[in-house]
Amino acid sequence: MLAFFIGCAAFCSTMLGGSLALKLRDRLHLVLGFSAGAVVAVAFFDLMPEALDLGAATHELSTIVAFVALGFFLYLFLDRVLLLHGHTHEEGDTDFVESRGHVRAGSLSIHSFLDGVGIGLAFQVNAAVGLVVAAAVLAHDFSDGINTVNVVVRHGGEFKKALRWLVVDAVAPVLGVLVTLLFSVSQESLSLLLALFAGFFLYIGASDLIPESHHQHPRFLTTAMTIVGALVLYTAIHFAG
Repeated sequence: MLAFFIGCAAFCSTMLGGSLALKLRDRLHLVLGFSAGAVVAVAFFDLMPEALDLGAATHELSTIVAFVALGFFLYLFLDRVLLLHGHTHEEGDTDFVESRGHVRAGSLSIHSFLDGVGIGLAFQVNAAVGLVVAAAVLAHDFSDGINTVNVVVRHGGEFKKALRWLVVDAVAPVLGVLVTLLFSVSQESLSLLLALFAGFFLYIGASDLIPESHHQHPRFLTTAMTIVGALVLYTAIHFAG
């Protein structure tokens, strides 16, 4: 029951972050800068360490790192091949551009679902472990809401579509918690899933959010916001852990 309430807290945290992004959409380049740092920081300081800790007893370090690389290049393939090189299409092709935003928002929502799964499974171990994992999830769910809104708006999505994806992302961790009442996932499998999503996040941050935040905007300020985003997430995850 405690895990479910924490899932609800994650819902509120995600909605709060997304609402802030919608309110500040006129200064989206600054929010994008912050979001870029946050996405990369989540990969480096949260997902990868968790993957290494969970898989230390069963997987070689090289295997876990390979799954990070697999996530990066899998997302690269999806973005550039299956979506037909989105950056080379004409700006007027709004339906195509929006589809790229939906793919990114979907990946963030799946990650949020896995956050909920992680919370539920941690509480199956014991309450202390569950609370530590929950604190780490809540630390970056706020930025998850910002990131979800950003990737939709960045690719031409309307306010209503961004809000719809925000709700999906916010509900995802609650569903993840509930799913763990039905079945369990081994630590070895969860470790590789987290590594895979670390690769996803590294690609989203490095290839999309960072370049877009600098496009035709003051580079010093957006760079500063990227660093601030990374530092905020690092600090939150550090104290949560």
